[in-house]
Amino acid sequence: LYKSARSSGYLFRRISRGRYGQGLWILQAFYHMIGASSRSATAAALRSARISSGTARTARIRSSRPPLRQSAAALHTLRTLPSAQPAASRRQPTPARPSPSPFPGDGGARRMSSLAEPTLFPAVSSSDDEALLRSDVRTMGALLGDAISQHHGPEVFEKIEALRSMAKASRLAEADAGGSRLGPMVDFVSGLSEPELVVISRAFAHFLGIANAAEAHQRCRRLAEDSRREGAEGHLGALHETKRDSTAGVLAGFLDGGDGSVGRDDLYESLCTQCVEIVLTAHPTQVNRRTLLEKHGRVQTVLTEADRIRQSGTPYERKELDDALRREIASIWQTDEVSRVKPSPQSEAEKGTLVLETVLWEDLPKFLRKLDATMRDKMGEEYGLPLKASPFKFASWMGGDRDGNPNVVADVTREVTLTNRLKAAELFEKDVRELMSLISGNPPRGMNDTCQTESEAMDKVRARAGVESRAPFRSYLNPVATKLGKTADWARQELSKLQGEATPANTILPEDVYLSSDELMDELLTVHQSLVDTGNAVVANGRLVDVIRKVAAFGLTLVPLDIRQESDLHSEALDCITRYLGLGSYLQWDEGARVSWIDQQLQSRRPLLRAGVWNEPGSEEFFTPTAIETLETFQMISEQYEGSLGAYVISQCTSASDIMAVLLLQRDAGVERPLRVVPLFETLDDLNGAPATMEQLFSIPSYIGSLERMKQEIMIGYSDSAKDAGRLAASWAQYETQVKLSEVAKKFNVDQVYFHGKGGTVGRGGNPNTFDAIVSHAPGTVNGQFRVTEQGEMINQNFGYSDRAQRTLDIYTAAVLAEQHTHRPLPSKEFK
Repeated sequence: LYKSARSSGYLFRRISRGRYGQGLWILQAFYHMIGASSRSATAAALRSARISSGTARTARIRSSRPPLRQSAAALHTLRTLPSAQPAASRRQPTPARPSPSPFPGDGGARRMSSLAEPTLFPAVSSSDDEALLRSDVRTMGALLGDAISQHHGPEVFEKIEALRSMAKASRLAEADAGGSRLGPMVDFVSGLSEPELVVISRAFAHFLGIANAAEAHQRCRRLAEDSRREGAEGHLGALHETKRDSTAGVLAGFLDGGDGSVGRDDLYESLCTQCVEIVLTAHPTQVNRRTLLEKHGRVQTVLTEADRIRQSGTPYERKELDDALRREIASIWQTDEVSRVKPSPQSEAEKGTLVLETVLWEDLPKFLRKLDATMRDKMGEEYGLPLKASPFKFASWMGGDRDGNPNVVADVTREVTLTNRLKAAELFEKDVRELMSLISGNPPRGMNDTCQTESEAMDKVRARAGVESRAPFRSYLNPVATKLGKTADWARQELSKLQGEATPANTILPEDVYLSSDELMDELLTVHQSLVDTGNAVVANGRLVDVIRKVAAFGLTLVPLDIRQESDLHSEALDCITRYLGLGSYLQWDEGARVSWIDQQLQSRRPLLRAGVWNEPGSEEFFTPTAIETLETFQMISEQYEGSLGAYVISQCTSASDIMAVLLLQRDAGVERPLRVVPLFETLDDLNGAPATMEQLFSIPSYIGSLERMKQEIMIGYSDSAKDAGRLAASWAQYETQVKLSEVAKKFNVDQVYFHGKGGTVGRGGNPNTFDAIVSHAPGTVNGQFRVTEQGEMINQNFGYSDRAQRTLDIYTAAVLAEQHTHRPLPSKEFK
């Protein structure tokens, strides 16, 4: 390593471009590059770099480190500095520990670090973001070393260092046929005790975790720098005009660099009507505990604040941030990284919606405000984003996905939907009470021009507030906040009933609370219009607009739940019903007989069963436990209020009867507005057969008549098809299937929407280049409507922190906009 650095500087370039998450060796190469000579020589070099003891502590810390990118000559000079120093600047040498340690910590634990003391404020240029990243990782590694050294002693450090050194040596060694280069590591690990293995494994795991947090912050740092640079170049700087995968960049490309075929009105119409729906799903890839995710988030917050005060902060502010980071790293080390209790569907749902409550609740309206400003900047003031436009929606499978999970039963879904309503009501109540403090004015009456005397909206406000009210908007909003609080109390009351607790004496009735987001939206729009009418548009377009857009995006349920179940279980339930009715076994009928019978039942509108008949004595002869739970699920669906549920997804869907069965079971349960039925085509055979299945389905009048606004949603499975056929064959099958399905939908005048069931990895349909992945979909298959899953750790990676969340929203918006206006020919017959 040292020779590589001396000869060409290649090593430093290699390290600076590396992935810190790949291992401890990348970070520690810096430590050992500087400290490869004896400890006394390194200490002498560091002492020579310090200024006199009378200078401020922060200056000492900054000057105690050599530059991160030194030439070979500088490194050589550092290593050969004499140990003798002037008495005024020399500290007494610290007695050496018996052995070195792999993490910079107390005493000998710092041997491998060039830091005199871990700090977020290194003596590097703040414009060199790679140097700042390395410094952040180095600092956090040093603080982690402090924690480990304090709690486990130097002996464990020595073993971690030995293992790390062997790992580095094995990576540098030439691979041989027998793989013997790993032999020393295997022998070393086999001699460790179980407690030592636990500590060493945790050390590496936690280091990689905090290094990943630093990398995530680095992405945010670069986004901020890009915005500053664009602002200095004369761009608006709200979104990234110089990035092709940003909405500002797409607009600029069409309006400034296009051939004129796409006009402002076309782009404006697309932005006002397009919608991306992110569906949050739980997945085994999510291994990090919520506690650790929160701690890593706080680490990134500290790093962000350090960037803010890097140039102008006081020594006290810097010390406070250093101490805050030390506390977080110490706490991370003492936090169990493994969940010791199997998560319940309720806890999965709670963890999944955390990102909505803590990040997207504020960052979605922030992004929409930036989008609005960008649209006005690029297309004109009259092209602002409409108040009720909703470019993004969110949904969830957590608490509704029962495919292969017997723990998700009807009562679990009831509990999760109520919990979501409770959270939404609490969040909106807080927002409305904030509006009450912000909008405290009393518009003058009897004036013309800017302040109208006649305003229907203002009349509504004064009618509720009272003619003599000196704060009419506050008085108007107070009942709204009170009703939202009562809505939260009602949700708690219903949760208590569901959990078998005593009902409170003062029962809250559903008619006394908000159940429809339209009611809340109307009241907020009344306030907005009245402010505009009375010459207070600047107030109206402040925080109130953010709250209105939250209502449009999240509604009163935060996230509606999709229901997902296997097609075989619906067939089993219908089989129990037909046997109970004396019609024979549904499972023994062929596809034609099934479709014909379901079609007859849909046209008759006569219920097949009384609710709950499956629980009556003697029914066990006909109804299996699985069928009973399936029927209870449909009964639960019929009880839900508006917005609680979204789609009903049928996994392992292979035929038209699979889809019609769900529609029949919903109707028979008394669902007033049936959930949209979404077939999921997963395997290669399912994908190839999907066009024929949908053509048969659209040919049945009872089904086509059930489609709301003639819209049909179809889910494409990426993971199973890739496992079934391989990634290349599956990708081609998915492309071809969507083209053929769109042709079928066009034939029957159906508006088809595709739901893409992608995981995080490439093998599960994930794509790190989201923009190109969306634009590369077959022509005529996106059309401004894009529904996609976000699974497991991808939720936190894409939406877990403010800057990353807004950037992800920007990429999705830009991609769906570009897809609508980018000409892409279908593959030719010769290509196929």
